[in-house]
Amino acid sequence: MSSTTLLATVAAHQPGRNAAQLGVTLGHSSKQSNVCNDIKSVVAAAIPAEQERLRNIKRAHGTRSLGEVTVDQALGGMRAIPGMLWEVSLLDAEEGIRLRGYTIAELQRLLPTVNEGGEPMPEGLLWLLLTGQIPTKAQAEAVSEELRRRAALPDYVKRVLEALPADAHPMTQFAAGILALQPESQFAKAYEAGLPKSRYWDPVLEDSLNLIAKLPAIAATIYRKAFHGGDYIEPDASLDWAANLAHMMGFDDEGCREMMRMYLTIHADHEGGNVSAHATHLVGSALSDPYLCLAAGVAGLAGPLHGLANQEVLRWMFDVQRTLGAQPTKEQLTQFVWDTLNAGKVVPGYGHAVLRTTDPRYTCQREFALKHMADYPLFKLCSDLYEVVPAVLLKTGKVKNPWPNVDSHSGVLLQFYGIKEESFYTVLFGVSRALGVLAQGVWSRALGFPLERPKSLTMELIEKKFAHTHD
Repeated sequence: MSSTTLLATVAAHQPGRNAAQLGVTLGHSSKQSNVCNDIKSVVAAAIPAEQERLRNIKRAHGTRSLGEVTVDQALGGMRAIPGMLWEVSLLDAEEGIRLRGYTIAELQRLLPTVNEGGEPMPEGLLWLLLTGQIPTKAQAEAVSEELRRRAALPDYVKRVLEALPADAHPMTQFAAGILALQPESQFAKAYEAGLPKSRYWDPVLEDSLNLIAKLPAIAATIYRKAFHGGDYIEPDASLDWAANLAHMMGFDDEGCREMMRMYLTIHADHEGGNVSAHATHLVGSALSDPYLCLAAGVAGLAGPLHGLANQEVLRWMFDVQRTLGAQPTKEQLTQFVWDTLNAGKVVPGYGHAVLRTTDPRYTCQREFALKHMADYPLFKLCSDLYEVVPAVLLKTGKVKNPWPNVDSHSGVLLQFYGIKEESFYTVLFGVSRALGVLAQGVWSRALGFPLERPKSLTMELIEKKFAHTHD
């Protein structure tokens, strides 16, 4: 994309400012022609208006209450307490996640694709998360090229991964690989050199692009080491980011590449309160660099209550098949669901902390499966459960959301394409989640977010506060 085209594009999103004015402001020159500088220029052009917007919010609404906090919320994991700003996505209970204001269904239609009518390129989503703009095909492809340019994994990182036991959990290896890259941090070096606070976002963006570019190589190295005896596969310079991950893992079927593009797009972000997003944000508020931040987020994602859900779904579905056969009747499934609940267990993959309807990410995966694997027995079982489980959960009278979430389907897709190693699934989740949390990290520094430090309480303080009330 030429500098003239870029500036015209940016000017169109900056009312009252023309391309010439932006060129002076950004110091744009013919030397700044690669996508790093292009995307950096778009972000740089958007920052002043967003900073002023934040200042206006503080001036006009800074003393207003966002809502009451109950003791139940404080004791229940701070559930639903509005207490942080997260610009790149917002979760709505009825319509699901919006990424920069766009629903999953809208992104399926609007984001550039590699194949006509195919799945969106995660590179296009990255452009959107960073700039707030839907990219052109050329812009998404330019991001892809830029990530390829940054993708080489330093030899010392490979040695770190090689030194870990082959049977170390893939998420342990993933976090170690990310941490091993930390000496490459441009932000850490710039901070030590006295970089002005107003420019923090710049090296954070550089670190984020470098880290995102290298994640497929880290993930694939772990996969081939853990499950294929260290028989590594070199990257293919002709492939996009998601397809190269599939290729380096050993999967070159175009259907698998399309599945990977979709998977890495729909798992990219789910607003800021979930563990991996909040951990990344919290550590970043201390001005830790993106490598340290993402390692913290990955450590949170490794927890069974966050990143293990699609594995739990598969194990339950395999238990269904072992007990009832490959394709049980809906009557049999209904009884099996009741038996699961009566045994004091949950039906994995159904319900959500926020959503009160079918997760749009589930719907997206279902549409993909209908197109690519309609006769796959595990998908047929998944479809039958979709018809059976909600009705049973509603009859219990105890479930606010009986509908399937993203995890009730994602493992089925991975199994179909031969990615059978369930312990690796969370690594793929982590590769995707990096897009959202690192994009937000750039904006957190651009907007000057402070050190995060909520107030904690003791049980004694709560008891004293309400000692003379009868509520």
